[in-house]
Amino acid sequence: MPAASPATPAPPASMPSRAPRTPTLRRRLTCMLYEGVLLFGVLMAASAVYLLARPVLQRLGLDQPYVDQAWMFVVLACYFTWFWQRNGQTLAMQTWRIRLETAAGEPPHWTRALLRYVLAWLWLPPAAAVGHALGLTRGPFVGVLVAGLLVWIALAWLDPRRQFLHDRLAGTRLIDLRDPRDPRPASKS
Repeated sequence: MPAASPATPAPPASMPSRAPRTPTLRRRLTCMLYEGVLLFGVLMAASAVYLLARPVLQRLGLDQPYVDQAWMFVVLACYFTWFWQRNGQTLAMQTWRIRLETAAGEPPHWTRALLRYVLAWLWLPPAAAVGHALGLTRGPFVGVLVAGLLVWIALAWLDPRRQFLHDRLAGTRLIDLRDPRDPRPASKS
């Protein structure tokens, strides 16, 4: 009769998965700056389209500053929503290895991506209202807008997972795609 071999415990059927890591605030802000550089080209192309359509808009009485601003808002919405619903990453997010996903770990559906885009602008109306209420113009008004944006970004420190408020409200999260075992030092938040 063959000798019995010592029993080895079978590995658990499902290993507990580690919660996804949130990118540091510093990496997210750097990614946002890089996104701004890329969006310069997108907005230049959108401006060219608007200028080509301007004669038609003038005949229709629609050549107003707010129409131009609304056009740029829609162009940016299309850019972000398309990339986020496609694979959860814009071009800058691919470079910085950051992805947007739902709680299920999937890229957001286009409606959730659009909701996130709109919610990401919630800092602007209160900041603009304060600037107008104080009667500020030009530089000081821009300063109030920057302060409003910084307060919005700083709210991420109040979230237990360091997510932005618009991510919390939209049911999305940003995750760090870098290998946690990467020997390169991680940046500090």
